Amino acid sequence: MAKSKGARIIITLECTECRTNSDKRSPGVSRYTTTKNRRNTTNRLELKKFCPNCNRHTVHKEIK
Repeated sequence: MAKSKGARIIITLECTECRTNSDKRSPGVSRYTTTKNRRNTTNRLELKKFCPNCNRHTVHKEIK
């Protein structure tokens, strides 16, 4: 029997301010991985997470 795809998928969240801001603590981009339910949340996810490069809480958006 073939196993069907589940509703939960793994996504990557990336800091929006690390890409544009050159005035940060260290070089690089902050990324987090999490899961979301693709049936309930069809659009891209945005969460406020701590960015160690910016040294503060910023908006992290889902990337492909």
